Amino acid sequence: MSEMLNFSEAEFVERVRKTKASMNQKGIDVLIVTDPANMNYLTGFDGWSFYVHQGVIVIADQEQPIWFGRGQDANAARLTTWLGDENIKGYTDDYVQSLVKHPFEFVADIIKERGCDNKVIATEMDAYYFSAKAQERLEASLPNAKFKDGNLLVSWVKIIKSDAEVEYIRRAARIAEKAMNVALESVAVGVRQCDAAADVFHAEISGTPEFGGDYTSIIPLMPAGIRTSTPHLSWTDGPYENGDTVILELAGNYRRYHCPLARTLILGDAPQTVRDLGAVVAEGLTAAIDSIKPGMTCEEVERVWAKSIAKSGFIKDSRIGYSMGLNYPPDWGEHTASFRPGDKTVLKPNMTFHMIPGIWLDDCGVDISESFRITENGCETFTNIERKLFVK
Repeated sequence: MSEMLNFSEAEFVERVRKTKASMNQKGIDVLIVTDPANMNYLTGFDGWSFYVHQGVIVIADQEQPIWFGRGQDANAARLTTWLGDENIKGYTDDYVQSLVKHPFEFVADIIKERGCDNKVIATEMDAYYFSAKAQERLEASLPNAKFKDGNLLVSWVKIIKSDAEVEYIRRAARIAEKAMNVALESVAVGVRQCDAAADVFHAEISGTPEFGGDYTSIIPLMPAGIRTSTPHLSWTDGPYENGDTVILELAGNYRRYHCPLARTLILGDAPQTVRDLGAVVAEGLTAAIDSIKPGMTCEEVERVWAKSIAKSGFIKDSRIGYSMGLNYPPDWGEHTASFRPGDKTVLKPNMTFHMIPGIWLDDCGVDISESFRITENGCETFTNIERKLFVK
């Protein structure tokens, strides 16, 4: 059993208990978890091995989950999880990217050994690292089982953070502040975009003197000029130019817990449209955050934002934020609650969100964001970087 756990064993036991309670409500006997963040949440498992088939099996009437994965990654499970050795199952390397056998046939054998081959089995059917072939092989190998979709079951359990998890996000926030200050300093006319991005990566990973950082689930998104008209581009190897708008969306990450943060910088003489857009986004973001109280729904918060920007003439037709925290590439969002019309998720203390009401026009855009925790009477923003359009 690991001596390197990021949380107490009691906390992991409680997470598994809550997961089993949700499984029971949904009539699920066995849950196969393949989302790396959910694997980590339930067991502590932390390795860059999600490019091969791996996962955690939660069986309703058995105490510990079972980790399965490539044999050479089994020691990672021994080093990072609270699981006993009998619940760490590594498959031989002839299963890896094989045309004749599949790791989920190995998973089926584990389920048979545990006497669960005629139970109700759920998989995370829309998880990034779970494939159609995996589902097909599992069903073919367990003809007496009934299958359900268990997608996001664990994600909804983990939407309310423990105090220990919140503390990790606060540490990530200190790293995010450092990285943003480095970005604001590094981006300048004549500097190559890739060199500024390298400075940001260094800041994110070196962290602070008190605690180092980890790789973030999304690269620093740092588009400049007309590339700011869309949200998910990053740097080039060209230099920044006078008049450029530069979006800076980055994060701190401490032990896989993220604190995302976005600001927008203009170099020299930026168009008036960008300046107007920056003022509108900052004002709307502040109005929405100031309105937040536990008991509100996500759509009610979005309405505050929508009312704030309505007078400006600018339009935003996408969500303005989402639940975030523990994750692996390619996303730090949890795929659960979003601030948008129709989302009736009720805000509760220790939910954590990233609110990023960016607006992208045909030739420019502005991103300003805050990450925060729902408190007993409002919300706590994690970072302290001035909420404005920066001018350099």
